[in-house]
Amino acid sequence: MHALRAATADPVLRVRNLEVTYYTDSGRAKALDNVSFTLNSGEKLGMVGESGSGKSTMALAMMRMIKPPGRIEGGQVIVGDTDLMSLDQEGMRKARLSKIAYIPQGAMNSLNPVMRIGAQMVDAVKSHLPGEPKAAIEARCRRALQSVDLDASVFRMYAHELSGGMKQRVCIAIGILLDPHVIIADEPTSALDVVTQRQVMETIDNVQKQINAAVILIGHDMGLMAQFVDKVAVMYAGRLVEMSTVREMFTDPKHPYARALISSLPSLENKGVFQGIPGLAPSLLRLPSGCAFHPRCSSAMAMCGTTRPEPRILPGGRSVTCHLYDGEASHG
Repeated sequence: MHALRAATADPVLRVRNLEVTYYTDSGRAKALDNVSFTLNSGEKLGMVGESGSGKSTMALAMMRMIKPPGRIEGGQVIVGDTDLMSLDQEGMRKARLSKIAYIPQGAMNSLNPVMRIGAQMVDAVKSHLPGEPKAAIEARCRRALQSVDLDASVFRMYAHELSGGMKQRVCIAIGILLDPHVIIADEPTSALDVVTQRQVMETIDNVQKQINAAVILIGHDMGLMAQFVDKVAVMYAGRLVEMSTVREMFTDPKHPYARALISSLPSLENKGVFQGIPGLAPSLLRLPSGCAFHPRCSSAMAMCGTTRPEPRILPGGRSVTCHLYDGEASHG
């Protein structure tokens, strides 16, 4: 376990034109609209945006865990050389944990309250490695607990005996049991206090270095993101509007929504001055025409209300979905 995976030039994760629609009584809501990006081994991507922007839908779609009335309409999620979207149900079940792992939002509710932690971990391994001896499985589970700084005694405990931060770390330990290539952590710190948040983030950081996985971290806390990720992807109304390095995002955001997000962060220079983003995120059932952000955008032009912008690759490699950059970029 935890054999270091060599970093390669080829992306370990390629998401291409991923689309998810929810069919509701009020109409169709496109929750993911043609999203594409790549990630290399060892890279950490922070995915941010307001509630309803499509971040968690993205995670569930990559795991093929979208439930009706939602439906994955198209696209590819390629981990290594396997397209998860083309696998049958059994193939996808095997790919979860071994190729791609999901650390759910709210670990409080994702552990079975009537099973010991160790039994839950053993079950997860057994379903993937049916021929593995019991002693080897238990040793693997205990090593996973140690790698997230939990005492071996946690193996015999129940979920109610653990603190919130310990439960979250158990979920991380379960996620890394089979050394996945990609780990998706959906708001892993949302219900925790500030000190525990940092411990959990450092745990994800350490674990990711041990197995050289690519990590997608979904969350709202831009400050926490800034300290732990390499790249930032900004979602708005189901679309990926900007993806760049964390330094570029915080020093020179390009998309007007990304700029508004960054300028809304509190700073030491402007103590007590809070700058919000005017207006509300649109309903996915009634998206504005053209660019979905144009009613709230201070840089909107006439074409923004009628023509939908497509992703552009700017010089330097960052991706921006905005008409402001039509003249200086290639199509993504």
